Amino acid sequence: MKRQQQSENKQQKKRKKNKTRPDNSSQRLAEQPDGELTDMEASGENVSPEASSTDQETPTFFDERNPEHIFYNGEEVTLKNLLHEYHALSQKQKQYDNVARKALKRYKREQELRPYQTELIQMQNYLAETQKRMLIVFEGRDAAGKGGTIRRVTRYMNERHYRIVALGKPTAEQATQWYLQKYITQFPRGGEIVLFDRSWYTRAMVERVFGFCTEKEYKDFMRGVGGFEKDLVRQGTILIKLYFSVTKEEQARRFTRRQKDPLRQWKLSEVDLQAQDRWEDFTSVKYDMLKRTSTTIAPWLIIRSKNKHKARLNTMKAILNAVPYERLNPDLDFVPDSGIVVSGARELEDLERERLKKGKKLHQIIF
Repeated sequence: MKRQQQSENKQQKKRKKNKTRPDNSSQRLAEQPDGELTDMEASGENVSPEASSTDQETPTFFDERNPEHIFYNGEEVTLKNLLHEYHALSQKQKQYDNVARKALKRYKREQELRPYQTELIQMQNYLAETQKRMLIVFEGRDAAGKGGTIRRVTRYMNERHYRIVALGKPTAEQATQWYLQKYITQFPRGGEIVLFDRSWYTRAMVERVFGFCTEKEYKDFMRGVGGFEKDLVRQGTILIKLYFSVTKEEQARRFTRRQKDPLRQWKLSEVDLQAQDRWEDFTSVKYDMLKRTSTTIAPWLIIRSKNKHKARLNTMKAILNAVPYERLNPDLDFVPDSGIVVSGARELEDLERERLKKGKKLHQIIF
């Protein structure tokens, strides 16, 4: 009896002690060595197969003493660090979303050009079969999008049947020759397309504005170029003259981008940097050029290129419409946007209207 009573007294003391002991189960769970069973697992209470799996990550527990600290996979993580990492990930996600959005936009634009690039190959095949010559002049203000359009037009063409010509400053020998001579040596043979990234009209634009030619040289060119182009067309050359027009504000934006982008800085020259300051001078010589050289047999087409993609798309349409080849897809829309492609005559009217609004008179050379 005495032994039994002593045993019961010990059990009562043990139960009282367990009641007053603090619950450190969360701490024991956080500190539980890998591979060992928790108290709940050992007793088999409320343990699912997933929770007992050794591959499952250790649960996250809050430190009751400091709620800004948590234990994750046995490591202490502060709320401050967690928020910092979340902010960094959010910024990266925004960058990735921006890149993805631009890539998708670029992809859609390229897909829109593809049917017309396919037609350009068909047109090129027609020229090769018929041995016709084609000459395309790309003129316009600096940063107006001439080079980018040329790259899109020729992207999928057969390289054996086209050439891109971009002549630099005349050499000492060329300076003694007839002005058009260096251009004539680059003209197309039968079945070939030649695209001039700036042409003999440099004399009417850049050379005129910056004084790189004399008054006599300029006037001689303006008097003779019409007859020269008439002979070209009469002898079977398909001649397309494209003038890319951009607003002053858009040109300034593109110049700024070129200055900041190392991949585009090579495009800037001393002449380009003065283009903004000489804007009105270029407008005046543009007016004289269109007035004198946009003829019935060799008219100018103005490409308004503030939107580069629309300019490229409508340039392709204008080129395709100049050749009587058999179209691959007759259902394709070949009609240029009248807000993008305008005639030289209409551009002259717009220039005159704009000058009248400003109270100025367009300068015109008397020949």
